[in-house]
Amino acid sequence: MENMAIYDAGKNVPETAKKKIQGGRINGFTDINPMWRIRTLTELFGPCGIGWYYTIDREWLEGNESTGEVAAFVRISLYVKADGEWSMPIVGVGGSMFAASESRGIRVSDECYKMAQTDALSVACKNLGIGAEVYWAAGETKYSSGSQAAAPAQDPTKATPEQIAAIRQAYGEERIRKLMEVNSIARMEDLPRAKADDIMQFLNSRVKKEA
Repeated sequence: MENMAIYDAGKNVPETAKKKIQGGRINGFTDINPMWRIRTLTELFGPCGIGWYYTIDREWLEGNESTGEVAAFVRISLYVKADGEWSMPIVGVGGSMFAASESRGIRVSDECYKMAQTDALSVACKNLGIGAEVYWAAGETKYSSGSQAAAPAQDPTKATPEQIAAIRQAYGEERIRKLMEVNSIARMEDLPRAKADDIMQFLNSRVKKEA
């Protein structure tokens, strides 16, 4: 199999599987129908359980004592069969809110693990290039078009590119959206540095605990 075969076959998302988010602080972002990913995996590799499958490796909750919010996380390993051989695990970590702070108090979700599982699968699929054109477009900036113009100096009050990249890698789509909503920002580049520092400290402490 050629290196770009799977990526090229799954990168384009039909308009019927896209949903533009209208209004709010994340206006303009695109949601991808989860069933489109299932269909694409099936088209590329065969039925679930025969040509592809995933295992749920871990489920856990993490809370914020200051806000009372609790997030649910799921880590999965996706396996696909190509040229008659099973792949190594393709890891995806997804998240969703279990207890979210709203104007009327804390709202608890009984579907948080299901949503986190769906989010985790989307992260794993992204590594195969499935839906790449949507993620590619979302990541473009006026400085990524090949222009030779120098990027502006880093705003010391905003998260650094390294912090943003690390947070995107650790968080799934659902939690990234929630993070932007909570911080009233339309893009991750506007995340306050103090908030990014707190998240990085938390992520580093989690890595140490798992080591």
